[in-house]
Amino acid sequence: MLITGGRVLVDSGSYLEDGAVLIDGGLIAAVGPRKEIEEQVGVDVPRFAFDGAVLPGLIDAHVHLAFDGGPDPVATLQNSTDEVLFEDMRLRAEQLLLSGVTTARDLGDRGGLALRLAAEVADGRTPGPRIVSAGTPATIVGGHCHFLGGEVSGEAEIRALVRRNLTAGAGVIKAMVTGGGLTKDGPKSHQSQFSAEELAALVDEAHKAGVPVAAHAHGSDGITAAVEAGVDTIEHCTWMTGDGLDFRPDVVQQIIDRGISVCPAVSPHWQMLPRIFGEERASAMFDLVRQMADAGVRLVAGTDAGVQRAGFDGLVPALSFYSHLGLPNAAIIDMATSEAATALGLGSTTGRIAPGYHADLLLVDGDPLAELNALKNVRAVFASGQRYEPNAATE
Repeated sequence: MLITGGRVLVDSGSYLEDGAVLIDGGLIAAVGPRKEIEEQVGVDVPRFAFDGAVLPGLIDAHVHLAFDGGPDPVATLQNSTDEVLFEDMRLRAEQLLLSGVTTARDLGDRGGLALRLAAEVADGRTPGPRIVSAGTPATIVGGHCHFLGGEVSGEAEIRALVRRNLTAGAGVIKAMVTGGGLTKDGPKSHQSQFSAEELAALVDEAHKAGVPVAAHAHGSDGITAAVEAGVDTIEHCTWMTGDGLDFRPDVVQQIIDRGISVCPAVSPHWQMLPRIFGEERASAMFDLVRQMADAGVRLVAGTDAGVQRAGFDGLVPALSFYSHLGLPNAAIIDMATSEAATALGLGSTTGRIAPGYHADLLLVDGDPLAELNALKNVRAVFASGQRYEPNAATE
């Protein structure tokens, strides 16, 4: 397949005008000026001519395909059989794909269903993004998301859970380092859940297998503990305490020095947060993300899709949060492509338009570097070379 585009994003903030991308066997075979690439291919090669922008497929680094994004996703989950839930997860995966997401990191599901779905997508049986699944997240007894089945106590049980997830095919290990609002009867969001020794054991077991660790951490103490344990990404990173916020510049510097990525997991409806937390507190929380960005923390895009008010077509609306903070569009697109790929351990295979990379492409009308909302104008999505067109799906 030869794709020609009015502009092809070949580097951070840099277009190749009147470019072309040649796909062969699900991989990008060549990228360059249209005339130059056209001369390399025969007349029998299928072509997709397009006058808009060709970008790397987007990456949502934080989703939960087992949740429905409704007002009470936990109740919906608990009232669903695995058969019904799995069919719903298939539909959510397709929704992600048609919104431009070609890779998604699922950070906690029930019974290994996301791993099963990842295999279906990889085999071409189900349309969806490439899924990097954590399997069952580790939590304390009665802790955050305990209903997903990952309750553990002590280092031995933690290591055993990590090994089970790895054996099942997990591409990341998830640790609920603090509580969270989704679990009404569990620890508060700012409260830590594991000892330093337990976190160290979890990270050690994952890293021995070469698999990264994602730490759910709202509380400042939990964030600090996760950094000290050597996790690879911190999810949310809201710097909460029992009575406010506690931003720790020394810990931020450690995050930078250790190359840890932070996924704030911004809701597509982030504009509602002032009504939920109050104007002053929401503004302070927003400012902490800005301070991390200004300090040089590697931020990556994610939506927490599946939790309340977070659907599976919300990555682009969520990216507008970073525009609100004043980040340039080029940096925001990097957060949802190359930077996210690096954070997921996929930086050498996706997130860029370059020879040898997966043919994960997003074709949109307009110029997203000039107007970020152009990312909503999806004309076609290519996932490992397979073409999907949102309008065709609804005809």
